[in-house]
Amino acid sequence: MKKKKRMVSILGILVILGLIYVGFLQFKIIQYSRVEAPKNADYLIVLGARVKSTVPSLAFASRINAAAKYLKENKDTIVIASGGQGTGEDISEAECIKRELVKQGINETRIILEDHSTDTYENINFSKKLIPSNAKVGLVVTNNFHLYRAISIARDQGLDVQGLPAKTPWKAVIKSYTREYLAITKFYLKSYILD
Repeated sequence: MKKKKRMVSILGILVILGLIYVGFLQFKIIQYSRVEAPKNADYLIVLGARVKSTVPSLAFASRINAAAKYLKENKDTIVIASGGQGTGEDISEAECIKRELVKQGINETRIILEDHSTDTYENINFSKKLIPSNAKVGLVVTNNFHLYRAISIARDQGLDVQGLPAKTPWKAVIKSYTREYLAITKFYLKSYILD
């Protein structure tokens, strides 16, 4: 009986700690997604996401639209379209970003392609090498749920950037946030514990 009580108590404590941890992650996600992006950034890095054949997923389209809006309002900003070609994708994510931006009136001379990365770490690492040497102010463009981790990874790699949040479509909210909590945990483990 005592053993059973102890197990229930331990389980209860673990559940409470888990809820506190998820609450902390949610706070960080909200904190980063509510910051206003500075005007006239030198460059944007648009992070890739799933492409269905040649069409961006809803969450990805939201990133591209946020970038297009910013680029229309800030004429001197260049954009690094970042993302390789994954399974089920007929073009690279970078090429998809470029095509969609051009459709929205962005001149392709402002678009630099980084089409080899396979995850957020590589997005940042490979894009970093394409930033013009005189550029100072940079923004990472991704969905609001992903911004905290993306900026943390960038800063971990010595890149001082701010965020430009794109809305997350309602259809994708539960799946995206659940996956993101796990991805942030993996980032913490990689950066602070396993290093």
